[in-house]
Amino acid sequence: MIDLDDVDRSLLRALSLDGSLSAGELGRRFGLSQPAAWRRIRRLEEAGVIAGRRLDVDRTALGFGVTVFLGVKLATKGRVSLEDFERAVVAIPEVQVVQHVLGLFDYRLRVVARDIADFERVLRRRIMTLPGVGQVEANVLLTEERRPGPLG
Repeated sequence: MIDLDDVDRSLLRALSLDGSLSAGELGRRFGLSQPAAWRRIRRLEEAGVIAGRRLDVDRTALGFGVTVFLGVKLATKGRVSLEDFERAVVAIPEVQVVQHVLGLFDYRLRVVARDIADFERVLRRRIMTLPGVGQVEANVLLTEERRPGPLG
């Protein structure tokens, strides 16, 4: 656990909205020198508060107009079946996120596809043939609102 002051929180808010901001730009925004801003960012990275910076890609602009959340319940459970399923599912490029969850389903997947027909192909040929797959429930994403998170 790391103690965060108001400046740390401001830096995190700014970086969560635009991870490409430089230490110099952040310093100018928050009244810090570039080295002071860099030291704060480095401290947050070393403490694991900042785990990396990612690039948001517009999936629609790349031709992936459909996002589907899949709940997957395995037919058989056990360490071997979990590992086999995880190893196989991460190899499917259309599966963007794999979450092992507690509840009605064992896994929650975020799958992207060009359209519903493409999703059906991915579902039938790739996902339903994975080791241990039992029940699957699909929820098609209609709209999404992104929020900056607990620091916003």
